[in-house]
Amino acid sequence: MEVAQVLCMNGGVGEASYANNCFIQQKVIHLTRPIREEAIKSLYCNKLPTSLAIAEMGCSSGPNTLFVVSEIIKTVENLCRELHQTSPEYKIFLNDLPGNDFNSIFRSLDSFKEKLLDEMETSIGPCYFSGVPGSFYSRLFPSRSLHFVHSSYSLHWLSKVPEGVNNNKVNIYIGSTSPSNVVKAYYDQFQRDFNLFLKCRAEEVIEGGCMVLTILGRKSENPSSEGAFYIWELMAEALDDMVKQCMRAVAEPLLVSHFGEDIIEEVFSRFRQILANHMSKEKTKFINVTVLVTRKA
Repeated sequence: MEVAQVLCMNGGVGEASYANNCFIQQKVIHLTRPIREEAIKSLYCNKLPTSLAIAEMGCSSGPNTLFVVSEIIKTVENLCRELHQTSPEYKIFLNDLPGNDFNSIFRSLDSFKEKLLDEMETSIGPCYFSGVPGSFYSRLFPSRSLHFVHSSYSLHWLSKVPEGVNNNKVNIYIGSTSPSNVVKAYYDQFQRDFNLFLKCRAEEVIEGGCMVLTILGRKSENPSSEGAFYIWELMAEALDDMVKQCMRAVAEPLLVSHFGEDIIEEVFSRFRQILANHMSKEKTKFINVTVLVTRKA
């Protein structure tokens, strides 16, 4: 199954929307701010560009979508004042899969610009926004066109479900009962995808440009160790509970595309009960890995 055909976060601003349920992602973005700040300061001081091209990969839609962009613009504007430089133009590219709620993002741009001007209390360089629908496991931009690339909590999504995982009974991802061939299949797929991501961005980022990437990790070599991925094992438990009551189910991570919308409320109702029971017994910790990569000649 090609993930790009079906994956997207819940759009809009409803109770179950991503916009109202992205607090963990928001906290991680705040925690990694010093790394981005260091990267953008070094980039700007070395290049002093008159036009700055920024790509947010896996932007989704909600309060986090433009947070990093706002942060970068503020950092650069403050540097311009310190160095007595004219503000650059900002070319901002927002990338996600075609099913993303880009319309909500575009509707928010006017208020975003107004808020940014109020916070800066002065004029800033002109900002040009573009939506870029497509998989970041492919080329998306012209060669040597980007100064800064950011991605947070997106690269753990694979381009497709690996082949040869049909014996991963009950699980919808790597679980404690997953056989070794399933673990290897997911590992190999991630390795292929991540190498492809780096190869594509290496063509698109200018010399001296950089990327800051944050991805979910784990604290041990055990691929089914506790953490964010364990949540998928709990989701599998909720689905398995439904199967035992004669409801047809097949373990696939993207539920709506496979099951349809009719059973989603029931799935998440049971998932909520299982998750609450798990969290009452032990505290789940999320492990994150953040890397800063600079393109050399």
